[in-house]
Amino acid sequence: MFYNLLYPLSAEIRVFNVFRYITFRSVWALLTALIISILIGPWFIRQLKRLKFGQYIQDDVKAHLEKAGTPTMGGLLIAFSLSVSVLLWGDLTNPYVWLSLLVFFGFGTVGFVDDYLKIRRKNNDGISVRAKFLGQAVVACIAMGVLFTLPAYSTHLAVPFFKNFTPDLGLLYLPFAVLVMVGTSNGVNLTDGLDGLAIGPTIVTGMCLAVFIYVAGNVSMAGYLQVPYVPGVGEVTVFCGALVGASIGFLWFNAYPAQVFMGDVGALSLGGVLGFLSVLCKQELILLVVGGLFVVETLSVIMQVGYFKFTGGKRFFRMAPLHHHFEMAGTPESKIIIRFWIMSGILALVGLSILKLR
Repeated sequence: MFYNLLYPLSAEIRVFNVFRYITFRSVWALLTALIISILIGPWFIRQLKRLKFGQYIQDDVKAHLEKAGTPTMGGLLIAFSLSVSVLLWGDLTNPYVWLSLLVFFGFGTVGFVDDYLKIRRKNNDGISVRAKFLGQAVVACIAMGVLFTLPAYSTHLAVPFFKNFTPDLGLLYLPFAVLVMVGTSNGVNLTDGLDGLAIGPTIVTGMCLAVFIYVAGNVSMAGYLQVPYVPGVGEVTVFCGALVGASIGFLWFNAYPAQVFMGDVGALSLGGVLGFLSVLCKQELILLVVGGLFVVETLSVIMQVGYFKFTGGKRFFRMAPLHHHFEMAGTPESKIIIRFWIMSGILALVGLSILKLR
């Protein structure tokens, strides 16, 4: 809004020229979302307690029983601070910004319904797995359907390390992109099992994607680094800034010991939009590296289920997802969280370095 209202006045009032810079508005979008989250966070948590939106805890891990009743659906705090910040600092005429918001709130709606049913039923039974996947897929298909109508977007796939190998997937790009969004969404959801465990890597991944988005939207940088140029997508860097700021603000209250959990409304929306951001900047494959922690957590569940069925009841890990395996082995929760954050940071650095390896 500031860009649309104040930048046109820059011809008469030169100080308003600063609003033309995406980097300036991205930094302030981050700070705005962060400040909003920290300021309203205590009031928001009190309202969740008043509404008795407490987290149901299964007794698989005895150490978690003391967390029963901790307010959940904290993803609504992320959604509010992010949306206000984007509306203030983003270019509201940019279709990529609105598409990012659509994906975020679309996936968040699926998560909200799931959380609400769990709270109302006072157990861990939300919507069915099939319904959850269907809802996520529908949102992803709608977003991609709109994205395909934008003339600047292509169905070519950027392959890391190969600058001249960009196969055109054509109509196959739709199921591929849907898989990226739905897979990332559920990867974040599976990682969200310890205090602050999911939001930390989300912040790191969001920062990396902000770099990818900015480069993809800048014709000079895209040409220098030999990555696909997507005209207009650079404005989504402001969205990324707001996403990171809102996530840091949520971590303020979600850090161990957590005062609030994000719930599916937070995990599904964050994961879904991270996947979409990678699609926007044509770095879907690098997301596998940058968001490698989410991939590992997801694979641990797949391996556990597959091994259990193949062996007739034996377990590959003590418990899945992977963070629970280490917890059952006796590693303190806080140590698991910090070590997983470190791993996420290392993977992010590797992913960023791949930009130059062509």
